[in-house]
Amino acid sequence: MTTKAAEKKAVYGTGKNYWGHLRSEVKRDRYLYLLLLPGFIYFIVFKYLPMFGIVIAFENYVPVSGVFGSQWVGFKWFESFFKFPAWTGYLANTLILSLMNIIFFFPAPIILALLLNEMMNLRYKKLLQTLLYVPHFISIVIVVSITFVMFGPSGIVYKLTAQLLGHPINYMGSPDTFRWMIIGQTIWKETGWGTIIFLAALTNVDTQLYEAAMVDGAGRLRRLWHITLPAIRSTIVLMLILRMGSVLDTGYDHLILMANPLNRKVSQTLDVFVYQQGIQSGQFSYASAIGLMKSIVSVTLVLLSNKVAHLMGEQGLY
Repeated sequence: MTTKAAEKKAVYGTGKNYWGHLRSEVKRDRYLYLLLLPGFIYFIVFKYLPMFGIVIAFENYVPVSGVFGSQWVGFKWFESFFKFPAWTGYLANTLILSLMNIIFFFPAPIILALLLNEMMNLRYKKLLQTLLYVPHFISIVIVVSITFVMFGPSGIVYKLTAQLLGHPINYMGSPDTFRWMIIGQTIWKETGWGTIIFLAALTNVDTQLYEAAMVDGAGRLRRLWHITLPAIRSTIVLMLILRMGSVLDTGYDHLILMANPLNRKVSQTLDVFVYQQGIQSGQFSYASAIGLMKSIVSVTLVLLSNKVAHLMGEQGLY
């Protein structure tokens, strides 16, 4: 018997005792469970019930015939994808962009939260937090429009670069700058919003630890390294595990808005391919098959990263 199972048995007992104890707990906290009900219904209706549509990945789905009337083709669409010559390019672009997101974007909210936590003036701290949250609510269409205005041929950054270097850089059309533009936009838009959960974790750090460290002569960097970071390490690991679940999600809308014939070589990812096949070409079964493969890979990565977290002594996701 595992440790968790033994603890569960010791607390709840077995058989009738277990169910009786569970009913008493539910009755005692009924209002808290009632608050969970809207979220529970949301996930059932919008997350679990639509999973029935996965079946069209194994059919030659025709909207007129419906799910039950369409022809069953088995793994035809999966085989078609792997026989498609350019699938490795789509996968490579997806993985490179996702890896850059993890390396450059994932640490950004952590670093910003640590910097905000060091601010002593609460008025300016709250004002700065509010300003940092604003970009999250700006549509990606607006963000891309601002980027075009600043980095386009008539933009201030484009002209300034031409004056400093003696030649212009085609930020919007060069494959070499495309991924950095995407990462830069993501960092600018979502870093401030991402600090919320890390700032919440920082509020649980015992201030007496800082006071004791200051008495022992520890400076800010040592307090940060030996107190602050270990205190939020479990939160960082948890967020990283959750991030692994969306490692193949690059956001088709963002990429489509930024794509053009000059940077198409690096802007074609799996999300863009699914959009092109499912929405533009009407091949719903083909797009569903690719989406299902992405989901399987994402679940596998979450399970593996959670296992690695346990091996490293962290609590993980579950």
